[in-house]
Amino acid sequence: MIVTQARIGIFGGTFNPVHIAHLRAAEEVVCALDLERMIFVPSAGPPHKIDIPGDRIASAELRLEWVRLAIRDNPRFEVDPLEIERGGASYSVDTIRTIADRIAPEKPVFAIGQDAFVEIDSWREPKTLFELAHFAVITRPPVALASLADWLPDCIRGVVEPDPNGCLARYRRAGTWIRLIEIPALDISSSEIRARLRDRKSVRYLLPAAVEEAIEKSGAYRDIEGVRH
Repeated sequence: MIVTQARIGIFGGTFNPVHIAHLRAAEEVVCALDLERMIFVPSAGPPHKIDIPGDRIASAELRLEWVRLAIRDNPRFEVDPLEIERGGASYSVDTIRTIADRIAPEKPVFAIGQDAFVEIDSWREPKTLFELAHFAVITRPPVALASLADWLPDCIRGVVEPDPNGCLARYRRAGTWIRLIEIPALDISSSEIRARLRDRKSVRYLLPAAVEEAIEKSGAYRDIEGVRH
C-alpha cells in the first residue's frame, strides 16, 4: 500500500486569467489529499507561452493580484509571488525546489493536469521534479481514469512502481508518489475568457466577480471600454 500523506500543495500556472475551473481543481486536490494549504504560484515569464497576434499575456503584477482576489475567501489557499519576484523565465523545478527547501524534510505535492503530465519530459530537469515532490495528476472526463502506467513519462518509466489499482505509483528512491485525481469537467479556459472579453461577450460566472471587475478596470485583454452582460 502506498501512503499519500502530505500537507502542502503547489499549483503553478500562467493564470491568464485565473478562473473558476482553476479554483475548483485546486479545491478537489486539497480535499482528495486532505492538504493543509494549496499554494498558487503565478509564473513570471512562462517559457512555453508567448503573445500571439490578437492575444496577450497580462502583466505578472496583474495576474498575481487577480489570484489574490480569487482565493481570498478560502483559508486553505494562498499565493506566492516567488516566480514573479525572481523574474525571467519560470521553471517548475526551481519553484518546487524553493518550496521543498522551506518545508523539508516534508515534500510538497505538485498539482498538474494530465495533458501537461504526459509532456513533462520536455520540461527542465524532469526527473528531478519527481525527486523533489509528490505529484497529483488531475484528470477530467471524458478522459478515462486509465492506468497511471500508461501515462508515465520516459524520464521515470522503469524506476517507479505502479500500484495494482492503476491510480498510484511510488518512486522508491526518492520516497515520492504519483496519484491520479479525477475532478468534475468544467469546460472553461483562460483563452476562451480572453476571447470573450475581446468580443465584448459576458464572462460572468466564468471567474470570480472580484476578478472580473479587476480585469475590466485594467483593460488588460482588450482595447474596449467595457464588457456587456
